[in-house]
Amino acid sequence: MSAKDKADGAVPKKEESTSENEEEEDKTTMETIRRFFAQTLNFSESNNETDASRTVEQVIPDLTFEGLSAHWREHGFKKIVTMVGAGISTSAGIPDFRSPGSGLYDNLKKYKLPHPTAIFDLDYFMKNPKPFFALAKELYPGSFEPTPSHYFVRLLHEKGLLQRHYTQNIDTLDQLAGIPTEKIVEAHGSFYLNHCLKCRKEYDMAWMKAQIFADKLPKCEKCKGVVKPDIVFFGENLPYRFYSLPDEDFKDCDLLIIMGTSLEVQPFASLIRHAGPKCVRLLINREPVGRASYVSAFDKNDKDSMRYGKPHNIRDVGYLGDCDAGVEALAKALGWEDELKQLIQKERELLTQEASADKKKDEKSTKPSDDSDKAAPSSSSSS
Repeated sequence: MSAKDKADGAVPKKEESTSENEEEEDKTTMETIRRFFAQTLNFSESNNETDASRTVEQVIPDLTFEGLSAHWREHGFKKIVTMVGAGISTSAGIPDFRSPGSGLYDNLKKYKLPHPTAIFDLDYFMKNPKPFFALAKELYPGSFEPTPSHYFVRLLHEKGLLQRHYTQNIDTLDQLAGIPTEKIVEAHGSFYLNHCLKCRKEYDMAWMKAQIFADKLPKCEKCKGVVKPDIVFFGENLPYRFYSLPDEDFKDCDLLIIMGTSLEVQPFASLIRHAGPKCVRLLINREPVGRASYVSAFDKNDKDSMRYGKPHNIRDVGYLGDCDAGVEALAKALGWEDELKQLIQKERELLTQEASADKKKDEKSTKPSDDSDKAAPSSSSSS
């Protein structure tokens, strides 16, 4: 390099070439990293023009509980789907599954299970069915009353708004609350029907109840196999209606109400994916559930997660609190408070009357006969 070149601050060609190569390598490295995250972590690739074309407006202007209530009052919803879990039955005295301390899984030590979920495991049931039937006696339908959450769903039906009611619960409180059977999808089955595991002979609820409360292991009268309630255990398929109805139910659904569920158990939790992009999703639950993970939070097209209180939220609303408090607040906001209270009062009075009648019937059937062997009076008269 000449003195003039040095004076002019010229860069040596070799050094200039090296600098350009390093800059190009940096760009290549950054592009490789970008593609890696885009492909493996499902981050969406976009530019400003594409983002603008993909922008979706909020389904309702205010994605708060108050905002949803106001929109409902002013514009209404026409087709509502509800999906519920054990949280709507806890106020009836039935424990949920996962709450620390009070949850069902935390209170199964007395059954000496290999792990808490074994009580609903089909393989374990086939080896040792007794723990399940002992638990069934404690939780058997007929010992509990529906909660305000159940009656709120019933009220939706009476107003012609309920498209379908999906439940994880096996307590049959949905039917007891007066929700029509055809409106209910019992994703995890119930005690209504029972079948022998060997010959498939069917037994009704009354037969099973008599066996359980007599502390008998229900055995088939035909083949002596164990009779199991039609409750879906781990290892069993869900009912056909769970798979056949969602496409129809969610086609025009404009509001999905999710109550008292952890949204952790599949495939039930996947129902939220069926809600179309214009369907508002309302969660009423004690804990925040269904939230996007760190990775999926960056994916605007993620349908598996709820975004209440998160970026890119266009339709999700969260009410964190007891389910009964949530539906009562919603009923009040909609002007349905008195209707809900009257419905609950009327139905509970009917249930009390029915329980009293059943008790008298049971007492009459078990009461010893007053007839005794008495000497028949002589038909002859003395003369």
